[in-house]
Amino acid sequence: MAEPRVCALIPFYNHPAKIAKVCRHLAALGLPILLVDDGSDEDSARVVDAVASAGGHRLVRLERNRGKGAAVRAGLKEAERLGYTHALQMDADGQQHPGDVAAFLASMRARPGALAAGYPIYDHSVPRVRFYGRYATHVWVWINTLSMAIRDTMCGLRLYPVAAVNRMLERHDCGDRMSFDTEILVRWYWGGGEVVNLPVRIDYPEDGVSHFALLKDNLHISWMHTRLFFGMLIRLPRLLKRRWGRDG
Repeated sequence: MAEPRVCALIPFYNHPAKIAKVCRHLAALGLPILLVDDGSDEDSARVVDAVASAGGHRLVRLERNRGKGAAVRAGLKEAERLGYTHALQMDADGQQHPGDVAAFLASMRARPGALAAGYPIYDHSVPRVRFYGRYATHVWVWINTLSMAIRDTMCGLRLYPVAAVNRMLERHDCGDRMSFDTEILVRWYWGGGEVVNLPVRIDYPEDGVSHFALLKDNLHISWMHTRLFFGMLIRLPRLLKRRWGRDG
């Protein structure tokens, strides 16, 4: 098998304070960086333009804000066009610890066909509502996969095998917004894909900015879980066979 070629993929939307630091950390690891500006405002767009220019990073710009899912899909298409075999997705807000990236790269070399997904290790800074609220999604994912093979679907640090994921996204786009991170992992598992779970340290800074729209994004996520539940019922025999095969 040819040597993997990996880039860092950063979806960006109005996080001007942290993006330069995130890029510096990833560049220090020797990773080429692909930024996807998801229709940021003028001030943020100027910042990401300057960061991309100064670091020699590739920048893809969406003309209007379409959501994280749309930005990641655009980035994965560009990564494949540029010849990368793998893309390390990392959030632009600086919450994920760059020291944890090495484990994802090691996982890629050991199991290049797997999708490596982070699960969060929180410190005292995590808001309690987020810490407990994400368990509703965990439970639905475990139901919809009939498995606990995926520890977390909401962490933004993960490593995708680009070609296989893009072929899946051609069949199922997994949505444009915050539900994307969850749906893509469930559908990857449904398709027989391997998931490697890796710990990621998370820091919630006091000046952090969240783009999670409480009502709209929760509605999107609830609808996603409903659709996936009925999709699970259709795939029930196959999922049970996979579960029994592993348990047996």
